[in-house]
Amino acid sequence: MSLKFSIQNKLKNKLGRVGVIETPHGVIETPAFVVVGTKGTVKALTPEQVKDLGTQVVLANTYHLYLQPGGEKVKKMGGLGKMMNWSGPTMTDSGGFQAFSLGMAYGEKVGKISKNPPLTPPLVKGGNGEDLKLAKITEDGVEFKSVIDGSTHFFTPEKSIEIQHNIGADIIFAFDECTSPLASYEYQKEAMERTHRWALRSLEEHKRSGKQQSLFGIVQGGRFEDLRKESAKIIGSMDLARRGGGFNGFGIGGSFDKEDMNTAVGWVNSILPEDKPRHLLGIGEPSDLFGAIENGCDTFDCVAPTRIARNGQLYTRNGKINVMNAKFTSILEPIDKKCHCYTCKNYTLAYLSHLFRAKEILAYTLASIHNLYFIVNLVKEIRQSILDDRFEMLKKEFMLQYSNGTE
Repeated sequence: MSLKFSIQNKLKNKLGRVGVIETPHGVIETPAFVVVGTKGTVKALTPEQVKDLGTQVVLANTYHLYLQPGGEKVKKMGGLGKMMNWSGPTMTDSGGFQAFSLGMAYGEKVGKISKNPPLTPPLVKGGNGEDLKLAKITEDGVEFKSVIDGSTHFFTPEKSIEIQHNIGADIIFAFDECTSPLASYEYQKEAMERTHRWALRSLEEHKRSGKQQSLFGIVQGGRFEDLRKESAKIIGSMDLARRGGGFNGFGIGGSFDKEDMNTAVGWVNSILPEDKPRHLLGIGEPSDLFGAIENGCDTFDCVAPTRIARNGQLYTRNGKINVMNAKFTSILEPIDKKCHCYTCKNYTLAYLSHLFRAKEILAYTLASIHNLYFIVNLVKEIRQSILDDRFEMLKKEFMLQYSNGTE
């Protein structure tokens, strides 16, 4: 069985909607936050803990699983879900993000979202001027250096699809080039056009294999309206009707300007086919979710909830706090009084602060449980607000509280 998608309700005069994605391993009620388990594990948590906080679907990283333990070994272990003891729906990205993170962004503090990005990227150079990039892009694919042992590997669209077939997730993605927000218009256009050619090759390889996994095509184009719309039109209409059909859904990838991200998402989703699901890659800040959902995104993935948790940063309705701040060593209250996660029901901020200061591993587990619960259930709350026709009220209330700031 491949993917089925149905829409249950829509936001009035908006692109947002509530739906259901049916996969071979269960249903995803959308909009939904996809929890990231990069290497086949959600860091510091057991699969049972991940499920208990309300997670519906987990996403793993193709590049990292290819390096360790290897796609063939994942296949021999029964595929991603069986290997990690996760019975629900699964996704894998294409590995294309590493073209960005190991390429232009390597060694630089450059993310997917930027405020007022310059038009030319910085050069990544070592002390003696040598190029430190760990990824090089050609027309045929991307050459990577392993972050484990420095060995060289080459991903083509066909190779990415083959690896994802071995990993065995329910939803997989076409190979793409994720661009930097620092890239110029000319390079964004070049990368977008290359992504389109790779998308067709990915689609052809997937259809040739006969695998039943659902394949999503990825829209690129950076922060430029004409490129985003062009990419949405091409990826949205790309199919092999003459040879067997198109994408089962779509991913919105690449980079954004922080101030215009929701607008850019709207450009894309107003063009993509309405009857197929849309996934926003790598976006998960609480305040960003409302705009993404309002503008037609159905699922989202982001490493931020667990990554910042391991640094002691915790989500609350009044913004993020840093539990390492001295004042929290004496607060005998939960992280968020309105939160019903395992951590908030059983532990105080003072205890969490102690765990982090003592460098106890339990700190990572308890903080990750809270942050993931917060995000996963915020999206569920947004979903219910659309069903109840009170989305605008929830958005206004949340944004007012959350904008109070970060400790």
